[in-house]
Amino acid sequence: MDKLPKIGIPILIIVIIAIVLIAKSAVTINSGEAGVLYKQFSGGVDLENTYGEGFHVVAPWNSMIKYELRDQTVQEQLPALLSVDGLPVEVDLTIQYKPSQENLGKLHQTVGLDYYSRKVRPAINSVARSIIGQYTAEELYSSKKNSIQKEIEEQTKKDLEKVYIDLLKVLVEKIELPKKITAAIEDKKTKEQELEKYKYLLQTAEKEAERQRVEAEGKAAANKILSASLTDKILQEKGIEATIKLSESPNSKVIVIGSGQGGMPLILGNQ
Repeated sequence: MDKLPKIGIPILIIVIIAIVLIAKSAVTINSGEAGVLYKQFSGGVDLENTYGEGFHVVAPWNSMIKYELRDQTVQEQLPALLSVDGLPVEVDLTIQYKPSQENLGKLHQTVGLDYYSRKVRPAINSVARSIIGQYTAEELYSSKKNSIQKEIEEQTKKDLEKVYIDLLKVLVEKIELPKKITAAIEDKKTKEQELEKYKYLLQTAEKEAERQRVEAEGKAAANKILSASLTDKILQEKGIEATIKLSESPNSKVIVIGSGQGGMPLILGNQ
């Protein structure tokens, strides 16, 4: 009976060590994650394999590093940038990204878990600074937001692909200039709009004057042609036709033939 405790203690120690080793060897990778295996005594980071969701058993002296594979979103307020004309510009971005699952081992070996602060943020800042610096303050204020957003996204995506990071989207939320510059641009645009409106009204007035001139010339030409065609004989014929129509009407009248000017009939009546 005295020997049992002496035998039991080593067994207990072995059991405890076994439990610790099993616990250390068992790794669960959660949904939306992937793992990179670091082999302590056989080559370091496993560059060939990426471990997916579920339960995995690894040697206790190795370690499994977990990476979030879901789309990640970060909002960045960039440090003061300068336009091509040297004016300060504030830019707010929303960045969507994730690690490249196929190259997770390479990403861990070359960058590590803090890849956003080490690679994504510097790349965004550098590209944005370069692109913003190509535009004037007025271009940045007016119609270049979508163009700038596309340029930043395309160039940053190329840069991050080289370090095994997938850039999904860059959204330019705000491009802000100093208030004095904004006020000056707005005043300039207002004056330009007023000038365009004046030019439009002037062109409209000129077109209307031209239309009236052409219409007047047309009427004058028509009257000239008509006057040239109205001979005394034609006028007499027209007068006779009118006399006949009037004589057929029920109103009382007196018609004197040949007494009017130029031999035209006179019509006398009370109506």
